[in-house]
Amino acid sequence: MNTTSVSDVMEETPQRSGSVAGSADIGTLLDDGPYTGMQKIVVLLAALSIVMDGFDGQLIGFAIPLMIKEWGITREAFAPAVAAGLIGMGIGSACAGLFADRFGRRMAVITSVILFGTATCAIGLSPDALTVAVLRFIAGLGIGGALPSATTMTAEFTPARRRTLAVTATIVCVPLGGMLAGLFASHILPLYGWRPLFFIGGSLPIVLGFLLLATLPESPRFLARRPQRWGELTTLLKRMGRPMPEGVHYTDVLEQKSEQQGGFRTLFAPGYGRDTVAVWVAFFMCLTAVYSAFSWLPTMLMAEGLPLALASSGLTAYNLGGVIGALVCAVAITRWGSFWPLLICCAGGALSAFAMQAVDIGQNTSLLIFGFGVHGLFVNAVQSTLYALCAFIYPTAVRATGTASALAFGRMGAILSAFVGATVITQGGTQGYLTLLGTVMLLALVALMLVRRHIPRRATQRPQKENLADEPSQP
Repeated sequence: MNTTSVSDVMEETPQRSGSVAGSADIGTLLDDGPYTGMQKIVVLLAALSIVMDGFDGQLIGFAIPLMIKEWGITREAFAPAVAAGLIGMGIGSACAGLFADRFGRRMAVITSVILFGTATCAIGLSPDALTVAVLRFIAGLGIGGALPSATTMTAEFTPARRRTLAVTATIVCVPLGGMLAGLFASHILPLYGWRPLFFIGGSLPIVLGFLLLATLPESPRFLARRPQRWGELTTLLKRMGRPMPEGVHYTDVLEQKSEQQGGFRTLFAPGYGRDTVAVWVAFFMCLTAVYSAFSWLPTMLMAEGLPLALASSGLTAYNLGGVIGALVCAVAITRWGSFWPLLICCAGGALSAFAMQAVDIGQNTSLLIFGFGVHGLFVNAVQSTLYALCAFIYPTAVRATGTASALAFGRMGAILSAFVGATVITQGGTQGYLTLLGTVMLLALVALMLVRRHIPRRATQRPQKENLADEPSQP
């Protein structure tokens, strides 16, 4: 098996007792070492948690038309239930980063998955929209927490040369989960109604949560920061094809540099503040577009007279396009860097939304569904790769906090979409809805133009500067 040579990362370090013991830099071991089967299994498990995240997160969008009909309420009256879930996601995103940095990525992922699975199951028992709102808030805590935790886990188990693609492939599981939710809903809703949709949909992540509890290891970079767990780290590194001698002293050179200015304030340290604000705005705009589709696209299409099955296919096409777009964009970023691919996808998202305004939904329904697939391709390409951009921008000590904070701010855009989407559909119909989608993608484009620490193109990639006083590299 291809392994990292111990001599490449070991150095002699004098101990307090005067003896000499080996020291190993965990950053070098992980970033420059092989990408073993064990690491790929961890990334797969993290990806499965995101599939369930996207699956459970989008079930509500397919069920809303039937819930509104059963309870005899308006779209605006149901908007608080949608918003409650998104508020929970925002809080979950913010708290998950701090939880993961303090207590470990492993438990953050597992707790999040079991929490949103349990709450989703309970939605099937809801007697009214208020109960749905409460349960969606609880589910949102888990849905919001799973994403940054699993992303950080993927980033810290993947060598630097594969990280962008691995992180993006993990995030692309959100629209993949949504696509599966659409296919699932198209079979369950006509036969059994919306309640079994949540019973079954919530049971799947609970099963996954117990599987993760039995199989998912802790992040090696997290373990390296805790000397009392170095024995566990040594065993884990051996499984990862990086055997180390017993009693080795683990260090993280880049971590030690970044911890001098650690915590939330690090996100606004010299050289980082502008990028943090710009990425937050980009997340806000993208998630406004994404959740306007996740929450209201089937409802909007039904309001235009389409049957439930055809209306649901619009969101399924959106997610399918998102899967394709995110993977293509990840490959493009790996080769050409993040600046131009992200800007091109933002422009594509805006143009596709505005172009659909010329489509007659009654005469060209299939073309409109295809248009939403194209729009989803561009929007999800941007949203999915923003996580890889965060993983590049921030140092290890605040990587989870930085990603979670950007996502938490972005969730405010998602919350806004809960109310704005319902109002726009009621007052502006399809034209107003598409104007909303196109406008926010133009604003995301402007924000990403202002980011200075973009992922560089492959030919110019070099180890990232982790000293917070350093100026970021230009795109």
